[in-house]
Amino acid sequence: MWDEAFPSFLIGLREGLEAGLIVSILVATLVRAGQKGRLPQVWTGVAAAVALSLSFGAVLTFTAANLSGHAQEAFGGVLSLIAVGFVTAMVFWMRRSARTLSADLKEKVQASLTMGAGALVFTSFLAVAREGLETSLFLWTNARTAGESTGPLIGAAVGLLLSVGLCWGLYRRALKMNLTKFFTITGAGLIVVAAGVLGYGLRDLQESGLVGGGSTYAFDLSGHLDASSWYATLVQGTLNLTVTMTVLQVVGYIAYLSIVMTLFVEGVRGGKAAPAAAPAVAKPSEAAKPEAVKPVGAGRPRWVLPTAVIAVPVVVAGAVIAVSDGKQDGSATVAVSEKECGKGFGSPQPGQQVFQMHNTGDKVSEVYLVNPGSGAVYGEIEGLAPGTTRALTATIGSGDYAWRCVPTGGTSVTSATVHVTGGAEVKAVKPVSEDDLKAPLDSYKDYVNKGLATLMTQTQKIQADVRAGDLATAKADWLTAHLQYASLGAAYGTFADLDKKIDGRPDGYADKEQDPGFTGFLRLEYGLWHGRSAADLTPVADELAQNVAKLVHDFPGQDFDPGDLPLRAHEILENTLQFELTGDTDMGSGTSLATTQANLAGTQELLTLLQPLLDERDPQVLVRVNAGMKRVGDLVAAARTADGWTPLDKLPADTRRQLNGATGQLLEDLSPVPALLEIRKAA
Repeated sequence: MWDEAFPSFLIGLREGLEAGLIVSILVATLVRAGQKGRLPQVWTGVAAAVALSLSFGAVLTFTAANLSGHAQEAFGGVLSLIAVGFVTAMVFWMRRSARTLSADLKEKVQASLTMGAGALVFTSFLAVAREGLETSLFLWTNARTAGESTGPLIGAAVGLLLSVGLCWGLYRRALKMNLTKFFTITGAGLIVVAAGVLGYGLRDLQESGLVGGGSTYAFDLSGHLDASSWYATLVQGTLNLTVTMTVLQVVGYIAYLSIVMTLFVEGVRGGKAAPAAAPAVAKPSEAAKPEAVKPVGAGRPRWVLPTAVIAVPVVVAGAVIAVSDGKQDGSATVAVSEKECGKGFGSPQPGQQVFQMHNTGDKVSEVYLVNPGSGAVYGEIEGLAPGTTRALTATIGSGDYAWRCVPTGGTSVTSATVHVTGGAEVKAVKPVSEDDLKAPLDSYKDYVNKGLATLMTQTQKIQADVRAGDLATAKADWLTAHLQYASLGAAYGTFADLDKKIDGRPDGYADKEQDPGFTGFLRLEYGLWHGRSAADLTPVADELAQNVAKLVHDFPGQDFDPGDLPLRAHEILENTLQFELTGDTDMGSGTSLATTQANLAGTQELLTLLQPLLDERDPQVLVRVNAGMKRVGDLVAAARTADGWTPLDKLPADTRRQLNGATGQLLEDLSPVPALLEIRKAA
């Protein structure tokens, strides 16, 4: 939990200490001025600021919960960007204002003493509300990023409590602390955290559809790193860096971090030329006491003003939540556990509903909203941890509904059935089991086995060409074999380490194309099209033929998770867009578009096998996909002339943009396939 708590701990400590210093200075100024009787007015302003901050957090939480899935992504993305802006401004403001903070606040308090109680309340309210609102927004963003609220809330609570202790020690002069250094270090830390929040917010905007580029990845390490491992979880929780990030995320992260951190560091260095003491809290005896001023409105009951300033934000927030919640009759909290599955589920009204699913058990659980008769799924949440709550958005129509709770290592439980009338018919997703995918998987294994047998013959032919010194024939045979391998793309997941040896890229090797670890088709391509001799290429061709022969031997005994089969339909062309259509895998032959065509053929083979399952669930998906496949296929085919394939960098700019756009749209059309054919325990 620490990885999810640390960013919130940092913001709680930093903001808490800022607010605490401000309150301490206000209190010390009044005590020194002999105006202890006015202290309740300061605490009233502080309480009002806290009430406003908590109310703001509640509005964010409940308003977001009642939005549709895409709207939640857009809402969260926009607020993440706002949070980054606030935190950035706060970091620079504190660096710039630390030296004069105490004097400025004392001046405002002295001016407020000559006015009524409201002036002092307002002064303390404004001084603390800034930090409170920033804290609420940033904590809400962190909780959304972490996917749960327990860790971030614990981190924030620990940070705030520690800041209260530090402020008390500073006020009593029992603690000495270099606050300038503290705010410099925590400021740098928050800039790193804010860069991660920016990246996460940009991804939210991409997933909402407001910003494009959601399928253009800068890197995808999911095949090399376990996203659930402790180190990946730690990096993701503290820095918001994930194993898969889009180009926009990476550009935004690096640009923000480099620009803002540079400005911050330069500002710190510039400030060292004229060092000044950190904000300090004066003791009452350090200055003469000004003449006491009788507060205006002394006859008013003391409870009226505090009650009003605290109640107003709470009432306003309650009204906002009530208005946003009033249209969502199904937004009550629903329990998820073996003992209480579906508890709190009433009779929802037809239409889109948001259900707050709360795991009351002691096991991580999956939960599905199902038709209890057919098992069809209307909505689902996976990996709901004990004690956590997540929103599930579903459209309710006429029919029967029940919750199915599937705890890890526990017993699947289905709640009582609720019948809904008066709504339109809502299509649910018919669940898929491993048995449903067995026939397509067996057919695909046969397809791959036959393809590998052909591939072995083709690589042996290349080996013979190179050994004979016939490099011109080797080039033609290389292309034939490489396209054969590319057409088997859906089996990437089971080729394991052999795929890297057979068709790996030089990325990550110290000597790039010249590195001894770089082997396979692309290494041979580099040599053939860069004038290497037959003697130099013979070991490369020999190793390629040996690795293909090993793959032919190993593949029949390798495991193939049936659930991976639908994923490949999307991932083959995702890799195509990321590598082939960027020219990243072109080692000199200029045949990236030929490989793209082979990848399309492999995708089509897979979709043909999955078609019966897809047609049962959403026949329109393949209608859109087939149209997209034809559109991309036509653009690729047009790049082949009588002289051969047009290299990617020789394509007209408009044609290349059309090809990238059509492939990106095809990926969007393919994206429902994994969700439709996901193996669900509700089946």
